[in-house]
Amino acid sequence: MHADTDRGGVRLAELVAALSLGIDLGFDQPMEHVLRQCLIALRLAEQIGVDETTRSAVYYTALLTNVGCHSDAHEQAKWFGDDIGLKADKYAYGLHGLGSAVAGVRRLGSGAESVARRFRVGLEFAVSGHRNLNEMVNHHSEMARTLGEQLGLPETVLEALGASYEQWDGKGWPGNLKGDAVPIATRLAAIGEFTEVALRVGGVDAAVNLVRGQRGKQFDPRLSDVFESHATILLTELDTTDTWDAVIGAEPALGVLLTDEQFDVALLAVADFIDLKSPYTLGHARAVADLAEDAAKTLGMSEDEVRTVRRAGLVHSFGKLGVSNAILDKPTPLGAGERERLRMVPYLTGRMLRQSPALAPLGVIAVQHAERLDGSGYPHGLAGAAISRPARVLGAADAYQSMREPRAHREPMSPEQAAVRLRELVTKGQLEPDSVDAVLEAAGHRVPRRRAGPAGLTAREIDVLRLLARGLTNKEIAERLVISRKTVANHVEHIFAKIKVSTRTAAGLFATQHGLLGDEEPVTV
Repeated sequence: MHADTDRGGVRLAELVAALSLGIDLGFDQPMEHVLRQCLIALRLAEQIGVDETTRSAVYYTALLTNVGCHSDAHEQAKWFGDDIGLKADKYAYGLHGLGSAVAGVRRLGSGAESVARRFRVGLEFAVSGHRNLNEMVNHHSEMARTLGEQLGLPETVLEALGASYEQWDGKGWPGNLKGDAVPIATRLAAIGEFTEVALRVGGVDAAVNLVRGQRGKQFDPRLSDVFESHATILLTELDTTDTWDAVIGAEPALGVLLTDEQFDVALLAVADFIDLKSPYTLGHARAVADLAEDAAKTLGMSEDEVRTVRRAGLVHSFGKLGVSNAILDKPTPLGAGERERLRMVPYLTGRMLRQSPALAPLGVIAVQHAERLDGSGYPHGLAGAAISRPARVLGAADAYQSMREPRAHREPMSPEQAAVRLRELVTKGQLEPDSVDAVLEAAGHRVPRRRAGPAGLTAREIDVLRLLARGLTNKEIAERLVISRKTVANHVEHIFAKIKVSTRTAAGLFATQHGLLGDEEPVTV
């Protein structure tokens, strides 16, 4: 496979398609589920004779429909234990009806460490949590649209992404649209998504039966009829097709090509978006990329190498989309199986990126960032010279930044504590001395410079926003800042009004993009 150098630039389609593989992981589906649903949606679009603008909207909508579903995985895991299993249930039980309700009840509180704790979770959900469910689904489509905007996609795509969960009968989410008012790209993508699973599980007949059963309900009746009449043509050879090549080859003539600078912006947007997976990793990738870039410069690496190291820093943890927040956000020690799943993140990252000419070189570095010189790292247990120089720099940057961030089971280390710990890893023969020195020099152990808050935020509002973004409740924020819960609630209300958001994850994205998470210490006022 060769990059499309004749047209110039990097295909946005490659980045979006790679991201779609992470969406598959987040829904407990085989990789290329989303790519296959894109092909089905495009084939159905061709059957009804859409124009090129609509076809472009179908293409990107089908790839990005569920991209926002990980953004409140922290809350999903809080209520239902396994956020990934919860999302997979929609294919087994549907979006409505008794089966879906029973599956949700069974999962409620399933991550609790005791029966008593599970009862408390259920009670809390009954009192207040259930009201959040519809808001969460609405939020998913809003976040998908937000990413679409940051990637510079056209308005036709943004409208379709914003209506990702609307249904023909008007009983979708948020339920503002019905019938032909639902964008055609949304209607086509929905049929592609659900029939792909039905086809894979039960064959063509199962896919046809699904569409027939949802005709006039979830699905557009006219599209349902076309699907049923042409099911064999629409679904044929999907199992023998090279799905990645087929999807990239099906990129619309109006596809988006990125310059180097635009590619960097797009990578940063996707990295920030993936880091929404857990409040404990907000802004992690961009911080690691900054450290790795500065360290690479200190080491005298070439301009191209520096740019590559930075980009590898942005993509290095894409694979965490395949790890449940029951693991990522667990406040107690992980079990052996949970640790092994966490150690899969670099491997999954490499799998997501390997088929793209633009991303594969970054994946080669990213997959090695957790390897250690003494062979004690993962996922492949590489040692010594088998670990590339860029990966050594990235590994040191990731280790330092991870120590400086809070996790569910610990507070963040101070800069001094992190530096000592990093030096210990050098002494043990796990990290390269030059890379560690360069990272520590890049970190600088400097006092952060204060500046006026974005969107008119006060210093205290920034304190509250940081903690809110990290997933703390109003009560926990009040205790941390030694203020009343009522004062915290007032601050949150003002913050949301100023930055024009309505959810924790959207506020977290704002904090990440405005560089507000680098200093975890409260502002002195």
